[in-house]
Amino acid sequence: MTTKEKLSLLWIFVTANYIFCDVFTLMYHEDLKKLLAGNVDGMVITQGFLLGFAVLMEAGMIMMVLSRLLRHRLNRILNIATGSVLSLAQAATLFAGPVTLHYAFFSVVEVATTLLIVWTALRWSDADA
Repeated sequence: MTTKEKLSLLWIFVTANYIFCDVFTLMYHEDLKKLLAGNVDGMVITQGFLLGFAVLMEAGMIMMVLSRLLRHRLNRILNIATGSVLSLAQAATLFAGPVTLHYAFFSVVEVATTLLIVWTALRWSDADA
C-alpha cells in the first residue's frame, strides 16, 4: 500500500468514526433532548455553528480524495495541517463539558487516528513518493 493510499484509508476510517459517534449521540435520550432544545451544555446550536462544524468536518472528508490526488509536497503539508487541527479540535471537546462513555471512546479513536495521519505524513519522504 502506498502512503497516499494509507492516508486516504485513515481519513475514511476517522470520518466513519465521526459519523457513528454522532449517530450514537442521537440514540442517547439526554443528548438528543439537548440537541432538540438547541443548547448543549451552554453551546447554542445555530446555523452559523453548524456551518462552522460542517467546514471542519469537510476538511477531513476532502482529505480522503486529496490524499490520493495531490503531489507529495502539498499532500504532506495538508495532511499534517488538517490532521493537527482535527486532533486539537477533537481533543478540546473532551474538556468542553460532560462527555458520555461512547463519546469519550470515539474521541480517543479519532484523536489517535488523526495523530497517526500526522505521524505518517511527517515520516513521508520524497524518496517514498
